[in-house]
Amino acid sequence: MTEERRESVEASARNVEEAIAQGLARLAVSRDEVEIEVLDEGSRGILGLMASEARVRLTLKALPEVIAPAPSLPRGVPEVGMEVLEELIGRMDLKATVSRREVEDPSTVILDVEGEDLGPLIGRRGETLGALEYIARLIVSRRLQRRVFLSVDVQEYRLRQEQRLRRLARRMARQAVQAGRPITLQPMSARDRRIVHLEVQEDPQVTTQSIGEGEERRVMILPRE
Repeated sequence: MTEERRESVEASARNVEEAIAQGLARLAVSRDEVEIEVLDEGSRGILGLMASEARVRLTLKALPEVIAPAPSLPRGVPEVGMEVLEELIGRMDLKATVSRREVEDPSTVILDVEGEDLGPLIGRRGETLGALEYIARLIVSRRLQRRVFLSVDVQEYRLRQEQRLRRLARRMARQAVQAGRPITLQPMSARDRRIVHLEVQEDPQVTTQSIGEGEERRVMILPRE
């Protein structure tokens, strides 16, 4: 699990700042939560020919060994979050309603977006949803003048995905133990890999690790010796 805390992605775009923005959206974090390494600054080429994109690697900063209790929820986060999401969705000419999901942890804010034809808000492997969440989090933080955390879900996509991944993790853990060999899952986003790691971390018969690079990064479940 320690390795997963140091999750990293590579992103490329026309310039360094755009590449960084793409990487932050994929990780669904803010800029101060990552270490940034510029792999290639890119070039404009000559008369538009032989141009190359900028490429960066973003790595999540290591978490401290001792994690402090979750702070109390700042007043106004759910309300401002819903307002911001409604503004963003409206600018995309989509119709949807935004509400807060009830969860046991009072410091957790999950905003649900419901409506028809909201597939464009989810995107491939949830990448557009991750970008929407990142932008909403930035705007809310600026309006409240403090760093805030909130999660966004569209038509319960992430809820269903989390339930599916938990079932998959348990099933693959059993298969790894029965076969006596590692089982490697398909490539997943950083968020999805964390779900798999967390689901089986208390299982005394298996352990997990992340392998691969970039979009090919995946989870391997290994039986303990």
